[in-house]
Amino acid sequence: MVRVFLTALTLGILSFTIATPETAPATAAKPAAAATVVDAAEVAALKEAAFDNHVQQLYTAAGLKAKGLSYDVFEKAVIGFQNFQRLHLASSDKSILSIVDFTKSSSKKRLWVIDLNAKKVLFNSLVAHGRNTGQDKAMQFSNSSGSYMSSLGFYLTDATYYGKHGLSLRLNGMDEGFNTNAMERAIVVHGADYVSDAFVKQYGRLGRSLGCPSVPKEISKDVIEAIKDKTVLYIHGNDRKYTSRYLNNTKAIEFYAAQAGADAVSI
Repeated sequence: MVRVFLTALTLGILSFTIATPETAPATAAKPAAAATVVDAAEVAALKEAAFDNHVQQLYTAAGLKAKGLSYDVFEKAVIGFQNFQRLHLASSDKSILSIVDFTKSSSKKRLWVIDLNAKKVLFNSLVAHGRNTGQDKAMQFSNSSGSYMSSLGFYLTDATYYGKHGLSLRLNGMDEGFNTNAMERAIVVHGADYVSDAFVKQYGRLGRSLGCPSVPKEISKDVIEAIKDKTVLYIHGNDRKYTSRYLNNTKAIEFYAAQAGADAVSI
């Protein structure tokens, strides 16, 4: 009986002794969890860096700085573009992104139509704002019918039609409270005589529309054909109240990383 007891006691001690190293990892579980958190943070940082690099490469390759487009405005437009693609709202067949910067004088070329896949500017042109939005510069904006003001934010281009301005392109405003009445207001892309260098030379600024982003008549057809059918248009301006669900940077980065694959987040 004594031998059995000692054996049992010995086994118990051995069991206790052996269990000690086995329980060591359990004690170290918290550092392991912390390491996992660090790894996730590192991956997130790599994804963000990859996206930033992607935007910078697009900006540089397309020569957008030389063409007068602010990097900050371009970055916002690309974030929106990624989110439209993520939500399957924009055309998957076209990589066209159009940007209007209404912080610039109307005498400047403040419209850029960019092919992101080709990393090329298709059009860099004058574009008009609404008559009640301002004189030379766009100062105030509205989503209301009868305001004759421009509306800021993200749009999806829609179908074409022939109206009093010839070939025109309907716009679907996507930012609630800022441009969602665009269809009701007949805010469209169309050509206009008052959008020209000659008009600027004579009056010191462009003529103004009833709220439409009007372009020079001589290129209006080509611009419309290039951007029609669910491509993204971003109209930027000075309005601190402007917000958009499409400017979700985190979701844009995640979507880009998923599309680009492992190479996009490698060290």
